[in-house]
Amino acid sequence: MLGSAVQNVIALSDSVFLYHLSEEDFAAIGLISAFYLVVAAIGYGFSKGGQIIIARRVGEQAWTEVGRSFYSMLFFELALALLMFVLMQWAVPEMLRAIVHSEVIYLKCLEYLKYRSWGVFFSYTGVSIIALYMGVGRVKFLFFDTVLLAVTNVALDYGLVFGHLGLPAMGIAGAGLASTLAEVFALLIFCVYIVFFDQEVRRWGLFRRPALDMQLIRRQLKISAPLVAQVVVGLGSWFVFFSLIEQLGERELAISNLVRLVYLTISVPVWGFATGLNTLVSYLIGSGHPRAVFPVVWKTAKLSFVVTLLVCLPFVLFPEVLLYPLFGGQDMSLITASRPVLWVMAGILLVFAVGGIFLNGVAGTGATFFGLLLQTVGVVLYLLAIYYFIVWRRSDLSWAWSVEIYYWVFILVISAWYLKSFRWKDKAV
Repeated sequence: MLGSAVQNVIALSDSVFLYHLSEEDFAAIGLISAFYLVVAAIGYGFSKGGQIIIARRVGEQAWTEVGRSFYSMLFFELALALLMFVLMQWAVPEMLRAIVHSEVIYLKCLEYLKYRSWGVFFSYTGVSIIALYMGVGRVKFLFFDTVLLAVTNVALDYGLVFGHLGLPAMGIAGAGLASTLAEVFALLIFCVYIVFFDQEVRRWGLFRRPALDMQLIRRQLKISAPLVAQVVVGLGSWFVFFSLIEQLGERELAISNLVRLVYLTISVPVWGFATGLNTLVSYLIGSGHPRAVFPVVWKTAKLSFVVTLLVCLPFVLFPEVLLYPLFGGQDMSLITASRPVLWVMAGILLVFAVGGIFLNGVAGTGATFFGLLLQTVGVVLYLLAIYYFIVWRRSDLSWAWSVEIYYWVFILVISAWYLKSFRWKDKAV
């Protein structure tokens, strides 16, 4: 769960410190971090394709293919990171100028992106390593490294946002720099672990001279491209949602950012179960047990629902108590104003806890194009509804957020039907 929550942890840390800096900074980080989450998730989406392939090779006991699959994934991730960096330096500022109405929010977004954009190289390398360890089912060190990243990011945020620990006070730009430096440090620690402490990597052929295998890259791209497109479609729609919320005002954007942070925190178990399920499903198919796929998906969905319910209820029943340590202060009005939206968020999360698992079960079978088609249709309907409630009717935030419940119901129903139909059984990976 923690290995899947790296960007969520970073977004939460940055936002908490900027909340105590100013409401404008807090509103801005809500918008720009929603965008950067899309950038990070593009690399994560491609790595999931690599993870599915690695898990399939492990199920087939083809250990020497694990290292080849990893390096093919890594080479593509680095090329993709370079492309994303170039876009963030030259194209994204113009895009933000076109959609952000507040000059203050726009300038603060650019301040954050100036330093945060460099993190894409380390983020994409990191998700490649996470995919390798998830694919082979050895995840213990992911826990340690993610905790290390979180602690480092918190310490650097404290120093660079406010000017403590002998560091300069950089505000929102300091949050961007802190997140990038934390990713660098966590990646270096993981590399030290791989080279000096993990004996299993030799079995995978990880220390052999890597070769550029274009055929394997194309195979991974065939599996991963729909997953990446799903990420862009899914999280991109969330960025559009926040862009529309910004039109309602900085206060509404700040409230939505607060709810989004709670959403990201509570959704960590779902993403953890979903990522683990990708490995389980692909491994079962590779080892010749396709009939076990649907029961495993269903059991995982039930577990995901129960855990999400247990985590979610305290946040919606006692938001002031649980959020005060992070967002407390003399003015608690932002937390109080978020109460109605938090109840809607609870409904979203409970449906997502099941629908997200079934969608990732489809991905684990290798039927990634079907998953893309399903999510694209769902997002188009979602965005039309969002536009109607926010732009046309100027409804309150609760109505705008509630649309996502219907989105995940749609995803759940179609994904369950597809897995039950067995139409995926001939998908090659």
